[in-house]
Amino acid sequence: MNSRDFTLTAYEKLLQALREQAYSFVTFENYLNSPQEGPLIILRHDVDKLPQNSLASAQIEHKMGIRATYYFRIVKESNHPKVIQSIAKLGHEIGYHYEDLALSGGNPDKALVMFQSNLNYFRQFYPVTTICMHGSPMSRWDNRELWKNYSYKAFGIQGEPYFELDFNRFCYLTDTGRRWNGNDVSVRDKVHGFYNPGFKSTFDFIRGIEKLPDYLHITTHPQRWENDLLPWMKELLLQNMKNKVKRVVTKLIR
Repeated sequence: MNSRDFTLTAYEKLLQALREQAYSFVTFENYLNSPQEGPLIILRHDVDKLPQNSLASAQIEHKMGIRATYYFRIVKESNHPKVIQSIAKLGHEIGYHYEDLALSGGNPDKALVMFQSNLNYFRQFYPVTTICMHGSPMSRWDNRELWKNYSYKAFGIQGEPYFELDFNRFCYLTDTGRRWNGNDVSVRDKVHGFYNPGFKSTFDFIRGIEKLPDYLHITTHPQRWENDLLPWMKELLLQNMKNKVKRVVTKLIR
């Protein structure tokens, strides 16, 4: 196995290993419409930046007959119309990675107006029925708090993973922090529920697949997955620096 983790090659090997364990892959939208028995995986991608990387992972999945859910932010680092259209044409679900409460400075009324406008924007490309919060780790605002006083279902939204999924049933695995056991560097991308096996690397993940339960919710951030060495190194160094800051932030908000 190539020792360099978080490459597209490693990602494809992970998908192959999961398929060999007889997991079926479903989009979040499909799961909400037609819940099915496991073993199954809801495969989610949070497109925080570098949308071309998301297109690369979407093409790999399409080649393997896998459909996934891609959540795009409204900001320019993520919002790339041609990439969104290309990923939708490959048969993947498109959703809105909302951060309106943080962008509005914590003003819920303003945030709701922004949410509706941004949701309508993404519905140009796909009939969006699911959303997922962006963690906004440097903001004091948790974007999920918008729904304390409002309902996303009033906008034709069927679900948000952090509200709709039972994480006592689904094991949640995320590459937050550029590792699979990054709970200490995750400000908000975490859940309470099913025991997380604590894989550090993708190779640990592959070796431990047989020990996993029948229901998985896997989240990746495609900007982390890169075959070319220079951008791979850049992401590694930047993430290591961000992790130091996020460890401090995580301790402060406990």
